[in-house]
Amino acid sequence: MTGVGIIAAIIIGIAAGWIAEKVMHRNHGLLTNLIVGVVGAFLGSFIATALGFGSSGILPSLLIATLGAILLLFLVGLFQRRRV
Repeated sequence: MTGVGIIAAIIIGIAAGWIAEKVMHRNHGLLTNLIVGVVGAFLGSFIATALGFGSSGILPSLLIATLGAILLLFLVGLFQRRRV
């Protein structure tokens, strides 16, 4: 997330975590959304950079962070045991 400050990165992380939570039909709290969003932002940024995409600005950063957070929740879901 280049081109945004620390406060904007936190806000983007919360928003990305919340969007990913809604897309993946999960129910987390604000702190979990922040963690998922920030980790997802790092994951999404790593993948986007490896593919040759850049993210400069708020909207591209939000998109990449959200996609990374969705991927993170998907991967976590693969490793969780299913409760009966």
